[in-house]
Amino acid sequence: MKEQILNLLKEENDFISGQKISDKLGVSRTAIWKHINILRKEGYNIESVSNKGYKLISAPDILTLSEIQPYLKTSYIGRTIFHLDTIDSTNKKAKELASNVDIQEGCIVISEEQTGGKGRLGRRWISPKSKGIWMSIILKPNIEPSDAAIVTQIGAAAVYSAIKNMGLNAYIKWPNDIVINSRKVCGILTEMNAELSRINYIIMGMGINANLEEDEINEEIKGIATSLKIEANSLISRKELVAEILNNFEQLYNDFVYNNNIKHAINICKQASILLGKQISIISKGKKVLAKALDLNDKGELVVKYDDGTKGNIISGEVSVRGLDWYV
Repeated sequence: MKEQILNLLKEENDFISGQKISDKLGVSRTAIWKHINILRKEGYNIESVSNKGYKLISAPDILTLSEIQPYLKTSYIGRTIFHLDTIDSTNKKAKELASNVDIQEGCIVISEEQTGGKGRLGRRWISPKSKGIWMSIILKPNIEPSDAAIVTQIGAAAVYSAIKNMGLNAYIKWPNDIVINSRKVCGILTEMNAELSRINYIIMGMGINANLEEDEINEEIKGIATSLKIEANSLISRKELVAEILNNFEQLYNDFVYNNNIKHAINICKQASILLGKQISIISKGKKVLAKALDLNDKGELVVKYDDGTKGNIISGEVSVRGLDWYV
C-alpha cells in the first residue's frame, strides 16, 4: 500500500487529494494518512494542504525499487528488490532466498547498512548506513561450475563502466576490486552453490563506498580505501549508480550466459586493468611469489610470467594479488 501511494504521488507531480487516493486504492483516508507519515519518516518530503491533499516535494536517496526503477533499463536484473534498513550481510540473506525455487534469477538484496559484511578470504567490510551500496544479486545461470569465476569479471566490468560514466578515472584490480587513485572503492564477493556439473545459484555481492567521508573510513584500511564522493568531490546519487550498474551487468551477463560471448566483458577488464604489464606479488597459503601480469585469458584468468620464465594462469579466488610494495 505504501508503494502504491508513493507511485500515485510521483505520477501526479502536483497535489492529489486524499479522497482521490482513497478512491483509486480502495482504502480509508486514515490508512492513507498513516502511510504518508511512514513515508515521511523514511525521508520523503511530502507537503499536505487542506482541501488540496498531498504533494511529493522531494525523495530521499534510498535504495528501494521505487527509487531505483525510474533509471532501470533491465528486463529482469533488479526487477525484484528486497530492501532492508540494516542486516548483517546481504550475501547471507541472498543465499537464504536463492535456495527457494520461487525466487527468480536477478533478484537483489540491498541494505542501507551492513553490520557483518565480508570481503574475499573472510576480510571484514565496513558498511555504514546510507553511505554506500551494499547489495547482492541472485543468479542462476545454466553454465559449467568451472566457468563461474567469469561472472566476477562481468561484475567488475559493470561497476567499472558505471563509475567511468560518472567521469571518474577508475581501474580494475583483478579479479574483484575497483580502484581510483590506487585506492579501493569497490569490492566484489562471488559465492556459488553447485553440484559437480550444475550450478544451483551464484550470489554476487558488491560493496561500494559511495558517500563516505575520509573520517568514516576504517583506520585499518585508511590509505588503501577511498569513496566516490571523496574522489568526485561531490555527493553521489546511489540510486542512479545502482541502476547503471545493473543495466551494464544484465547486458554483459546475457552475452555470456545466452550467447557464449565473454569478449566484451574481458576486453573491458583488460583495458581497465591496473595490474597488466606490472610486477606483482602472488600470495597463496602464506607464500609469496613474484611474477609479471601479462594478460587475461578467455576464462578471466590472470596470465602471469614467473621469474624463471615460465607462464601460468591464476584462477580467481585462489590467491591474493598485490603490487610489489603496495595494494596495487
